[in-house]
Amino acid sequence: MGRNDRKRRTPLATKAIAASAALVLGGGGLLWAQMNASAHESNSSGQNQTKAAAASVATIACPDVGQQLTNVPQKARQGVATELANLDKQITEAYARLASTRQAQANDASFVQNAIVGPLKEKRAATIDRIRIDIQRVGGSVNAAALKQLAACTTQTANNTTAGGQNNGGGNNNGGQNNNNGGQNNGNTAAPSASASASAPAANNGGQAGNGPTAADFVDITKVAPNVQAKPQKQAQASRGSFTTRCGVNANKNHNTDNVIVAPGVTNGAHHEHDYVGNQKVNAFSTNDSLLAAPSSCQNQSDLSAYYWPVVRVQDGSQEFDANALGGGKEGNVGKILTPQSAQIKYVGSPASKVVAMPQFLRIITGDAKTLTNGLANANAHWSCTGFENKVQLTEQYPICPQGSNVVRTFAFQSCWDGVNIDSANHRTHVAFADPASGVCGNGFKAIPQLTMRLVYKITPPTIQNGVVKNAYAVDGFPEQLHKASTDHDDFISVTKNNLAAKIANCINTGKKC
Repeated sequence: MGRNDRKRRTPLATKAIAASAALVLGGGGLLWAQMNASAHESNSSGQNQTKAAAASVATIACPDVGQQLTNVPQKARQGVATELANLDKQITEAYARLASTRQAQANDASFVQNAIVGPLKEKRAATIDRIRIDIQRVGGSVNAAALKQLAACTTQTANNTTAGGQNNGGGNNNGGQNNNNGGQNNGNTAAPSASASASAPAANNGGQAGNGPTAADFVDITKVAPNVQAKPQKQAQASRGSFTTRCGVNANKNHNTDNVIVAPGVTNGAHHEHDYVGNQKVNAFSTNDSLLAAPSSCQNQSDLSAYYWPVVRVQDGSQEFDANALGGGKEGNVGKILTPQSAQIKYVGSPASKVVAMPQFLRIITGDAKTLTNGLANANAHWSCTGFENKVQLTEQYPICPQGSNVVRTFAFQSCWDGVNIDSANHRTHVAFADPASGVCGNGFKAIPQLTMRLVYKITPPTIQNGVVKNAYAVDGFPEQLHKASTDHDDFISVTKNNLAAKIANCINTGKKC
């Protein structure tokens, strides 16, 4: 696992991911990290804490079971993926109940525990036990006691809902960039909930749908100190070329709320909308064969790769096509979906070595859609403005750009591959980031072309009045994650034909710009 955690964790981020003692299990090779309830707002079984926080519970935080599974037997993966999707569905349903029962919470200090958190634990326990059965049925090994501990969820209050702690000034090293956001505070000035009634207590979650973003999730980029670190120096064996593939901006509005990587066969497995460019037939039921047979939006028709990311919306009151649909308005993803002005997709080389071609059907997820639960260990969000990209990159806040400047979100994917697997049980351990100082891949990993994306959006700058953000924009996400900027992520499946993968590697290794 250490090879994939190359980011320097701040003490607050370490706290947020609850780095308690981990158990490495024999036989099945599963790693379970026990989540520490104190890393979140409260011990959900404590009546006194529940009473004190009843009117201000903002969201629900549950251990991310999928991220603890590092070696599920192949025969069990489909069944496990289906059950993991059931866990996500249970959380979104519990959050919806939390958001719709504010008056009941005000009247009964034990309501959240008795009516929401307690029943959710029971549902999760049954689902997690089915995961255990799926793994053991095919000969895998699990620690049933450790697994059972992942069922309980906690609650978070409105003033403690930041992804990695309340202060955003720690250096979070993402892909060689230091995302110290200038010490801006990201957790204490939440705006009133738009969905709360006048008589019910607001959860202070902000946003058009009452689940974010808040005023504290935005920062004037001109007031943030420069935080971008220098890139590693290129060594003698560096692969200096690049390969750009032009696949459009999803002007044809190819959207869905599936995620075939993490929830294959499950409709609405992502619980938020994605933009798709490249492969045009990506959904929960896609197979390697169907991806190979699909059309592509790329100019180079040998590039059938799937490039997809959560949409960005402006919360302007617009009723989008999905306003009454799961993954859209029904799950707190509201407002006008923005099409990027430009979408640059480029593969670049390693500063330390030559690269090997990407294997066919390699799957990579960069970033983490659940940083509010998991902390910043796998966060890889980069938000900036045109004219500021070389000076300021933000992870935990959205930028307010000056006049004439546009919002930019960039992604730099993992560039080291284990040389064997095209995916892993938790979709992370088969790839890793290079060392941010040297650019070297560790632990026997091989350098592959690094996929980078740069998306530019024309957005009217939000304004903050009396602690409330107006004209807010946000990335789509799981409803209980409150649309935090740090939850931004990107997904990729490498699908090529006519030897394109080898051509990309050769172009990069020979120093060409293709």
